[in-house]
Amino acid sequence: MAVVFLLYVIAEVAAVWAVGSLVGVLGTIGLLVAGAVVGSWLARREGGKAMRAFMGAAQSGRNPEKELTDGMLVGLGGVLIMLPGFVSDVFGLLFLLPPTRAVARRIWLRRAEKRAIRYANQRRGPVMVVDSEVVTEEPRPAQHRVIEGHVVEG
Repeated sequence: MAVVFLLYVIAEVAAVWAVGSLVGVLGTIGLLVAGAVVGSWLARREGGKAMRAFMGAAQSGRNPEKELTDGMLVGLGGVLIMLPGFVSDVFGLLFLLPPTRAVARRIWLRRAEKRAIRYANQRRGPVMVVDSEVVTEEPRPAQHRVIEGHVVEG
């Protein structure tokens, strides 16, 4: 994890350096502030949409996994937008824009399902997942094996 953080910091410094070389110091600061303002507005708008969609799904009795995941990704995108730097702004925008958020949601849900199955298999043996719900088998009655033979005392 420390290596990932170090690579992130190096990428942010390189991106700020490259943009600063192209547009100057004031232009770089202006772009960072504009990215934060536009990103926070977009996060607020998309967060409101995700909340309304979640409430609609909950009131209609549907499973709100899509809406809940969208809300989580919008929150993550908002946090990334608020971090200073261009790399975090790009990733934040990817989580805030609906088309790319849908791709991220599918990846996230597929990964979560695989991890849930792996965790369940480690804890209680193999399980089956149908429509994102774990289906367990009916418990079977214990079967006792009878071994016929003679007792030899010796």
